[in-house]
Amino acid sequence: MPTLTLSRIGTEALDDPTTDPVLVARMLRDITRSNRWLGGAAAMRFGLAQLLQPSDRGETLTLFDVGTGAADLPLDARRWARRRGVSLVPLALERIPAAARMVREAGVPVILGCASALPLGPNSVDLVLLSQVAHHLDADCATQLFAAASRIARRGVVVADLRPMLLARTGFRLAGVLLRFHPLTVDDGVTSLRRGYTLPQLRTLCRRAGAASVKVVARPGARIVAWWRTDGA
Repeated sequence: MPTLTLSRIGTEALDDPTTDPVLVARMLRDITRSNRWLGGAAAMRFGLAQLLQPSDRGETLTLFDVGTGAADLPLDARRWARRRGVSLVPLALERIPAAARMVREAGVPVILGCASALPLGPNSVDLVLLSQVAHHLDADCATQLFAAASRIARRGVVVADLRPMLLARTGFRLAGVLLRFHPLTVDDGVTSLRRGYTLPQLRTLCRRAGAASVKVVARPGARIVAWWRTDGA
């Protein structure tokens, strides 16, 4: 199995699959609220919207969420797609056993595995979502992940991640107090923002992975979204 090589910038508690399960559950609940209030879910929906089309109304599409955490994003995506007349069927991948248990309890099918070896064959799902995963990895490993996601996606890939903004790190510390995040959630979030990508950096990694048609935009909340189609459309 290929090795998962982590970013050299800092460390995060959720980098370690052996982190205490009680702490994992608490931090993932915090991240769910962060996604809701601080732009993570909105960034994901924006990316998915670029890959849907009017003719999808009434259709069923599959969504593979890599590094799903507590599965709040694929559940949000399913509700969002339903309002657009699309039935979105989620499947998740998670490397932390405690998180995978939370995903199963939420009713989302989950595979316990690692992003270094995506456990699906070519063209096996319609859409692949990589939300706040790539910044955990070094550049070569992130590039390999993007290429692997392209191979399994029939229609396209969405990467929703973070931008390295000093003001955002200060803002996240304040938000952590207001939203009563665990101190390690705050520390991990600040590290994540340090590990984030500028637009040129993310565009380069995606193109290196073979995504020649990639589009990359900045979004509110220090978010960055990239997407590309894999069906030639």
